[in-house]
Order: sequence, then structure tokens, then C-alpha cells
Amino acid sequence: MATPLPQPDFDMAVTLLRGAQHAVAFTGAGISTPSGIPDFRSPSGLWQQVDPMEVASIWGFRRDPARFYAWLRPLARDLLRARPNPAHHALARLEAAGRLHAVITQNIDGLHQKAGSRRVIEVHGGLEAMVCLDCGWRGDAAAFLTDEFLHGQALPRCPRCHAVLKPDATLFGEPLPAEAWRAAQAAIERADVVLVAGSSLEVAPAGDLPWQAHRNGAAVIIVNLTPTRLDPLAAAVLRGDVAQLLPQLAQAVLTPTTKE
Repeated sequence: MATPLPQPDFDMAVTLLRGAQHAVAFTGAGISTPSGIPDFRSPSGLWQQVDPMEVASIWGFRRDPARFYAWLRPLARDLLRARPNPAHHALARLEAAGRLHAVITQNIDGLHQKAGSRRVIEVHGGLEAMVCLDCGWRGDAAAFLTDEFLHGQALPRCPRCHAVLKPDATLFGEPLPAEAWRAAQAAIERADVVLVAGSSLEVAPAGDLPWQAHRNGAAVIIVNLTPTRLDPLAAAVLRGDVAQLLPQLAQAVLTPTTKE
């Protein structure tokens, strides 16, 4: 059964997306939880089990890469099994129809691309590549996703210098990928509507981008299961499961009106 929607906010969101000249989506972990990927900050999230600074920081990785990979393996298995859910597909439909110009995502799961989104800006990097912090080697991560790694204790080693490789995702204490960050800021500067989906907006600096768009005069639409600090300033707030709400929103935006 579909979640009942606050009709004025839903109608406002539809109107804004239909009239936008440069709409941009901003997504977080909440858009991927319906795909079976755990989030980080909810009561059942990953950070309830470990101290992120101990295992998911650049300092933790350098100090104890074996502990880092012991934490990462279950998540890596979830990511390999995960498939895009209706929320990912809804954003891809909006982009294909010309209603959405880019997806800025905090996620590293690649599900937007698998759903068909073409302009995806990964501000926290991704898991498609491995990098060596010692010699600078970089290569495809798929070659290292063996059963021995996923279900054992093997560490991915650099083929050039044999140092332990790091996934090309941003850990705590690392700068964001420069090219992706520049692209995200450029998209936000141009945006007249920003659709926030599945993000608590708590992780800086990426979570500051919708605030920046609001300060620039863009209208912000928030679709999220729980409140965010930006809700009082948003033009529309839809509270609920993004896998239900985004398809409903996309369908309404893409259904021709009598005037069209």
C-alpha cells in the first residue's frame, strides 16, 4: 500500500520539477537501503557497531588495514548483491526525460549508474577501483574481489610494490575527489531545483551542497524517511520511503497535463 502523501507538498514538488531549467538530485545512503545496503547513522546503521574513526578513517586504514577489511567485507558482499530499487530507477527516468540534469551522490555503490543514470557525480568516490597509497598504482577493483578476499582474510596487494591497496572511496580524514567536487559545485551553482533523496545532510562538506543551493536561490525538495535540519527551509518535504515516494513523484512529473 502506497504511503499517503502530504498533497500540497507533493503538488509543489511536481510543479517545481516540471518548471525547472536545471534540476539536480542529491542522494545519500537512504536511497540504497531498500536495495539491502545498510546505512550508517540510523539506529541499525553501520556506525552503531564500530567507531568509524577507528575502522573507516585513513588513519585506521594505515594503522590496521586488516581490521579495515574485516569491517568492509560484509558491506562489499552486500554491494555486490545489491540491485537498483525503484527510487534509483525513478531518478534515471527523470534524467532520460530531461527533467533532471545530474545526480550528486554520497554513495559508493554504483546503483545510480546501474539504474541508467548517466550524469552521476560521486563526491565520496566509489569502489570500482583500487589505489596504492605507497607507489600510486591504480586499477580495477573487480580483479581483487575473489572468494578468498570476500569470504576469507586475504588482503588486496599492489601488483607493483605489494603494499595493501585501498578502495578508491573517500575515508574519514581524506579530501573529497577534486574533480568530482568541482563538478558537484558547478552543478549546484547552476541548479534552480535540488531534489534531496535519502540523505540526513549530516556529513560535511557534501551535505552542505543543498544548503548552498538554497542560499543561491534554488528551491529544495526533500524526500527522506526522517527529518533533516534543512526541512524548515525546503519548498517541499515528503516524509517516507524513497522507494515508494520517488516513483510516485516521477510518474506525476512525467505524466502530461492537459496543457501539454
